[in-house]
Amino acid sequence: MTAMTFLDRSVQLLIHVGYLIGMALTLCFVFVLYLSIANSDGPLRFASYYGDHMVLQKSPERAVLWGYGPEGAQVTVSLSGPVPQNTSAVNVTKGIWRVTLDPVDAGGPYNVTAASEDYEATLTDVLFGDVWLCGGQSNMYFKTNQIFNASEELVLSAKYPHVRTFMVALNTGETELTDLIHVELPWSVPKANVAEFSAVCWLFGRHMYDILKYPIGLVESCWGGTPVEAWSSSRALEHCGLKPTNTMIQSLGPRDNSVLWNAMIHPLLNMTIYGAIWYQGEANVDYHQDKYNCSFPAMIDDWRMSFHQGSAYQTAPDFPFGFVQLSTYEKNSTYDGFPNIRWHQTADTGFVPNPRLKKTFMAVALDLPDQTSPYGSIHPRDKQDVAYRLTLGARAVAYEEEKVTFLGPFPKHILSAQTYINITYDQKVSVTWSKDIFEVCCSNVTTPCEASSLWVPALIQHRGSDSVLLDVTKCPPPSEVAAVRYAWKDWPCDFKACPIYSSSNILPAPPFIFNRYPSVGNFWKTTEPDLP
Repeated sequence: MTAMTFLDRSVQLLIHVGYLIGMALTLCFVFVLYLSIANSDGPLRFASYYGDHMVLQKSPERAVLWGYGPEGAQVTVSLSGPVPQNTSAVNVTKGIWRVTLDPVDAGGPYNVTAASEDYEATLTDVLFGDVWLCGGQSNMYFKTNQIFNASEELVLSAKYPHVRTFMVALNTGETELTDLIHVELPWSVPKANVAEFSAVCWLFGRHMYDILKYPIGLVESCWGGTPVEAWSSSRALEHCGLKPTNTMIQSLGPRDNSVLWNAMIHPLLNMTIYGAIWYQGEANVDYHQDKYNCSFPAMIDDWRMSFHQGSAYQTAPDFPFGFVQLSTYEKNSTYDGFPNIRWHQTADTGFVPNPRLKKTFMAVALDLPDQTSPYGSIHPRDKQDVAYRLTLGARAVAYEEEKVTFLGPFPKHILSAQTYINITYDQKVSVTWSKDIFEVCCSNVTTPCEASSLWVPALIQHRGSDSVLLDVTKCPPPSEVAAVRYAWKDWPCDFKACPIYSSSNILPAPPFIFNRYPSVGNFWKTTEPDLP
């Protein structure tokens, strides 16, 4: 090898080594830069769902604040605004600090500052009011810019600067997470963000502000096409004999048991909330349908216990929980999946509150079909009536406002004879004629009727101020009427055209099914009634 050749190769080797060193230094710089960006919020910060423009829960409850800081540091939180406040110092333990404020009356704005000896983090334009969590699947996720009269609603939203919105991003988790993975929409004053926000949630909050006249915070956490099991903890599932998803043998999707509880609900438990509203159930028509009368109440119980404990006992252990009874999907369908879920949503009672579902309220939506919805008939665009009906329930149940009716007529007594049935309701009714909205089960045995039993239409023969008389002569002898049901169809009526409403014609009667056998006490009698 010549000296020149050796020198050339040495120079090439030095150049190559220099290139590698340069690359290493570049990568090191990029990594340091990434770390700098990742920690741009600083070593002392609030958890993901606290932010400028947010609403914290007002008195008499106490708002909980938490976040991250240097291990061992002492953190104090102060409020500057209408009523200043300073908390006692708390230690950062395992990287987390947490304080509970003294009660703060509705109002604001406040600046909320967390401070340690070396660092400080501040939230601005914070209000105190009532915080409502909005959960469920696609009909809760349905955006405000998709509803009827969307442009008018979006213009109107600017008049509600004290109704603030926050949206959790869609994520799943194998285990219960401490904080959110991502935030889809941070806390905001109503502007363009309302267009992408849940319509039911927004309209409910707007209506509640009109009634309460103080700030409302709305937290949206929902995912389309998901069953109740995905939003339930393993504790709630076990209560109903359901097993957790085995993550060792399958990858997780949003429909798997507990994955959305883990990632989209559990992180919120430290937040003090006033109540929750829920729109879900479509995904359970074909998934554990027969368990929904257990799984849905069990989820509500578990959420209440978990939020109460997670918020240092500030969220009420029986916080109000409102839900939307399923609307419609397929016209002329004979499948009873939707009717069954509607019934199971009430824990097989037909109305709420009831002994199994205490401090709950329901918006009936089976009279709001939308056959021409561009988003599919399972996604009706009329969310205004849904939200309004929820608002009535919240006023009556959550805020204990007297003389507010939120549920349509429901049977109080059933009196049956050989040729007719008289149903007396718990309130005055508005009735229109129908030949098939009521059905009776014809049977020769004293056992409960099922879907496969013989059901025949029962014509509305006569109506009273609070009752209807049904013709049951279509039951072929020697059978007798063994059960009666109302609106037991996927699509029982056209838009706002069901036969039974409240006397004001505003609230539709919820569906029901009652068996004569086994006996239900004095509810069903076989004595001859006085004709209305």
